Amino acid sequence: MLRIEDLHVEIGGREVLHDINLHISEGETHVLMGPNGSGKTTLIRTIMGFGDYHVTGGAILYRGRDITNLPIHERARYGIGLMFQRPPTIAGLKLGKMLVATSGNRPEEVAEYAAAMNMAEFLDRDINAGFSGGEIKRSEVLQLMIQQPDFVMLDEPESGVDLENISLIGSAIAKLLEKDRHIVSRHKSGLIITHTGYILDYIETDGGHMMCDGEIRCHGNAREMLQLIKAKGYRECIECKKI
Repeated sequence: MLRIEDLHVEIGGREVLHDINLHISEGETHVLMGPNGSGKTTLIRTIMGFGDYHVTGGAILYRGRDITNLPIHERARYGIGLMFQRPPTIAGLKLGKMLVATSGNRPEEVAEYAAAMNMAEFLDRDINAGFSGGEIKRSEVLQLMIQQPDFVMLDEPESGVDLENISLIGSAIAKLLEKDRHIVSRHKSGLIITHTGYILDYIETDGGHMMCDGEIRCHGNAREMLQLIKAKGYRECIECKKI
């Protein structure tokens, strides 16, 4: 599904990602962990094609196609979707109208999706205007549910979310990633950034990666890595890589 090979990325002339290699097969969900400022969000924004992130080396392959230099809208058309950690407020654009425009669904179909995420009353409101942290995250998941991307990137889906909302969001993401199907029948893949690991209570994962200083330093079982990080911090993963 996604293959990143020897990727180097600059922002404002400074290299921020170094020699990134990451392979995610169809139907797999991987987790990306690391301290603040390590490059996690930079990586998924580079995969999505944001213009501030300049690829100076390596390649991003999606379903065997080189998308390294494609614009965002082309990547979205190919089936790549992104849940922002801190999405912008868009004054003057109603959430419901945006969902209809981006999905091609009828308003009543959009309303059904919104009801499932407890967002029905927000369809006539400007996007993210006055939304709480949990409401913003529910809105982001709702947008992905409507768009149905094949490759889903989630930037800290549990941050700023209370326990009631994390249960709803986690269950919705699990369904979006087809976790209710046998693994051989899954066609959607995902990459999830998490600090707390709470999202792992709702989603089974197939691999974990630890990023530090713009490099992926460690690969392994996501739950085991998270427990090690909780017990000993990120330094243990960094030292382990040196062995």
